[in-house]
Amino acid sequence: MEQLSGNRFYFIGVGGIGMSGLARYFKRRGAEVAGYDRSPSGITSQLQSEGINVRFNEDPRMIPQAFQDAAPDDVMVVRTPAVPADSPLLAYWKERGARILKRAEVLGMVTRDRPTVAIAGTHGKTTVSTMLAHLLTEGRVPCNAFLGGIAVNYDSNVLLNDDATVNVVEADEYDRSFLQLHPVQAIVTAMDPDHLDIYGTAEAMVEAYRQFAGQCTGPILVHGRVASYFTGHPNMVTYAMEGMNEPRAENVRVAGGQYHFDLLSEGQVLRDLQLGMPGRHNVENAIAASTVALRLGVKPQALRAALASFAGVHRRFEVHINEPGTVLIDDYAHHPKELDACIGSVRELFPGRRITGVFQPHLFTRTRDLVEDFGQSLSKLDELMLLPIYPAREEPIPGITSDWLMERVPMEHKRVVAREALVDAIASADTDVVLTVGAGDIDQLVAPMARVLNQRLHA
Repeated sequence: MEQLSGNRFYFIGVGGIGMSGLARYFKRRGAEVAGYDRSPSGITSQLQSEGINVRFNEDPRMIPQAFQDAAPDDVMVVRTPAVPADSPLLAYWKERGARILKRAEVLGMVTRDRPTVAIAGTHGKTTVSTMLAHLLTEGRVPCNAFLGGIAVNYDSNVLLNDDATVNVVEADEYDRSFLQLHPVQAIVTAMDPDHLDIYGTAEAMVEAYRQFAGQCTGPILVHGRVASYFTGHPNMVTYAMEGMNEPRAENVRVAGGQYHFDLLSEGQVLRDLQLGMPGRHNVENAIAASTVALRLGVKPQALRAALASFAGVHRRFEVHINEPGTVLIDDYAHHPKELDACIGSVRELFPGRRITGVFQPHLFTRTRDLVEDFGQSLSKLDELMLLPIYPAREEPIPGITSDWLMERVPMEHKRVVAREALVDAIASADTDVVLTVGAGDIDQLVAPMARVLNQRLHA
């Protein structure tokens, strides 16, 4: 890996899910790793406990002395696209003459050491990549995996194995990051319009996906809904939940609160598989992950056991409370199609129950571009509590607010709730099934919400 010379790696935005995975990778390889993030989090605490120096001050004087004293060519600086151009840390390293690369470029480099399977899609890619990594690990096909979420089974966003024969990588379309990858196999789960602040048009996003598919040297497994975009690709295989496609699932059913299904995949038939992770859409994800796992050598019996033991991904249909009269589910859904799938799965698992949804919109541009679709998706709830828009990397856009969004949700029981007032609002509301959804910092409110709901449950 001569392109990544030097023995010190400094990460600007080290607390990000993708950045922290790379930081752990280099630490595992014996490098000295340090970095900056805006605020402490569970991830930064873990990094610090693993010996990675993390600071929360952008003052370059806070950079560890060993990094300041090192020769510029002995430090590799890794940044996320979200880091502003006027960052004092970026300015410091530019002035020093250090090599500065985006996270995606570094991921592309580190995955050239062995065959890579890349999972792309506007939604579903984190669950599929994590599930595939688990199936391979349990099926005795050692892998390195760089994931976009925290795998519950491993409490980590990266799986590292010194004997790895394959890489599993989540391929992120944001900022065209996935074009840094050249996989031997790929999966495309969905291609709904998103990140239009980057692409401008849905057509430009589709073209980037086509380019990504063209960089795959082997088979590409594509969901049947988006297969038409890849007509003519020499190695395309389509999958779907049911129908004439193969791979596919059949006889999908809920039994004992869990999903069971039959898998038909490239000549193999596995009956009555049980998925440890809830959600009908996750059966779809299991079709893709299982197909590639079988291709890579996982035996059917090992696959069966691994699917049943898969505990999911933090914030992907994560059930925190499941009691009569009180259910709390948290999900990362932040796109209308994801909301549709999530709400639909809640309806299927808890038929006839009343669903109160708490949604935190993510990004002003996404809210603006998809507002009508958001309105229709959110109206499938029985009650809506809408938090202010989480800005992430963006500046506010005049007129684009949660009040503006709420006006476009055709339902009766809806209100905008300040973030700091949410826990009290839930405590005083007459709720049955509570669903928290969004990609911002809504996850920080789940634990206090669980406390008040448990207190009410056991009062």
